Amino acid sequence: MSAADYSHLNQRDDSVGAPVVPFDPLRLCVFTTVAAITAILGPIAVLAFAGIAIAGYARARRAGLLRSRCKLGDTRLVLLYLSVIAVLAAVAIPFWVMLWIGMLG
Repeated sequence: MSAADYSHLNQRDDSVGAPVVPFDPLRLCVFTTVAAITAILGPIAVLAFAGIAIAGYARARRAGLLRSRCKLGDTRLVLLYLSVIAVLAAVAIPFWVMLWIGMLG
């Protein structure tokens, strides 16, 4: 038999439609990873993530982004929120370190 006899077997049938792509829960994996890092590193991780977010939103605002998909909407409010979280995390770091020293010592 020649290969030409089987050419009709591996063809796309356009009447079937496109295959449905299954939902990829990547965000859930990312959220879990961020939560695990935060649970281990505490306020240090919160300060680091807030700093990265502040830098990103400040850059986006300078580029012209005035409204965010964040629930707060206005990028000024988002920057204020992130700044407050960063300050609270920075204040919490010494207490967190003392807690670990007390637990390990």
